[in-house]
Amino acid sequence: MNSSSTSLKHNFHALLWHSGFLAFAQNFMDVNTVVPTMLVDAGGNAIHIGVMTAIMLGGASLTQLFFAPFISNFPYKKWSLLLGINSRILSLAGLGFILLFSSRLPENFIIGLIFLLLSIFSLGGAFANVSYTDILGKSLELNFRKPFFSLRQVINGIILFISALLAKKLLILTDYPTNYGYMFFIAFGALFIASLGFWAIKETKPSQMKVTSVRHFLELVKTELRQNPRLKYFLGLINTLGVTLSLLPFVILYAKEVHQTQSADTGLFLLYKVGGSVLAGFILFSLSGKYRYRNLLYGSALLSFSVPVLLFLPLQFNVFPLIFFIGGIFYSGYAISVSGVLLEMSGDANRTLYTGIVGAGNIIPALFPLFSGVLIRQFGFQPFFILFMVIMLTSIYFIYKINCHK
Repeated sequence: MNSSSTSLKHNFHALLWHSGFLAFAQNFMDVNTVVPTMLVDAGGNAIHIGVMTAIMLGGASLTQLFFAPFISNFPYKKWSLLLGINSRILSLAGLGFILLFSSRLPENFIIGLIFLLLSIFSLGGAFANVSYTDILGKSLELNFRKPFFSLRQVINGIILFISALLAKKLLILTDYPTNYGYMFFIAFGALFIASLGFWAIKETKPSQMKVTSVRHFLELVKTELRQNPRLKYFLGLINTLGVTLSLLPFVILYAKEVHQTQSADTGLFLLYKVGGSVLAGFILFSLSGKYRYRNLLYGSALLSFSVPVLLFLPLQFNVFPLIFFIGGIFYSGYAISVSGVLLEMSGDANRTLYTGIVGAGNIIPALFPLFSGVLIRQFGFQPFFILFMVIMLTSIYFIYKINCHK
């Protein structure tokens, strides 16, 4: 085996190491269940949920347009990857300290500090993601991408299920804010261990792209949009179907305000979400050489559309476990298909450019939570869910036009 193949195999395992421990950490800082519930318990309302969701699920991605030109000029990007993840690690430790000592702080001050640290966490992720996408593309040959994404989803699913059980127990072991303080400290430790995978990466293949100025970068963006029509439809896709990423925090708010759910229910919702993710991961892994990204995206759109339908129907059972189970399936399918399509459209030379374009083009998912928080506050949940369904129907057009080859 030559040195290049050895490095690729080494990086394959290093990336799986990071992904596995990140999966363990995710349930203790889950942005769809744990964080919104914690924020509501801290005194937050629909506006706060909207701002939080915008920061963590869309807003930070916009900054990738500014990060990408800077990072693109460096042939090796491991340093920026480590800088991003270490800022996330420190922000989780800060959240744990704030919650454990929150009894000594005013409520508004606590919410302000929570937003500050969540912003650092999200910006660190956006900064790291530019480098991660570039390194991931250089570390995985084309034939190994679907198996990697599917295997990663299976491993993550198993770990997520175990950590979800632990998180569910921890949420009911003590009351707010102690339980959430412990949750974020566990997430801090797991993410620190996950970062060791990034430290172990051997980045042997330099990137060739050079950006001389912001104007030059914008010219490159314009050229790519003109020469690659699929990129425009991909931006349309993430600005429609990607809105689903911000749905579940508002479902949590709906469940707490309308159905008076408790912290124990949040742990149950988290468990069902992880169960959906595990099931989807196993199925996609077994079909990794057979499915097409386009079909996966169509299925994701259908599942997303079904969530408000289930809430509108006069069902005689608790529908929230089913909704979060569907959410888990969606997140697995969406993550695999979007990552795969992005790698398919880009090459080693322009991958950071594409990551910046996609991050900056993530406009509607960034603004939708802010608008939704105001909409719900003024008119209730029904207009919000109807608007969401319209956006899901629109996503079908972009899925069709993107014409995935793989």
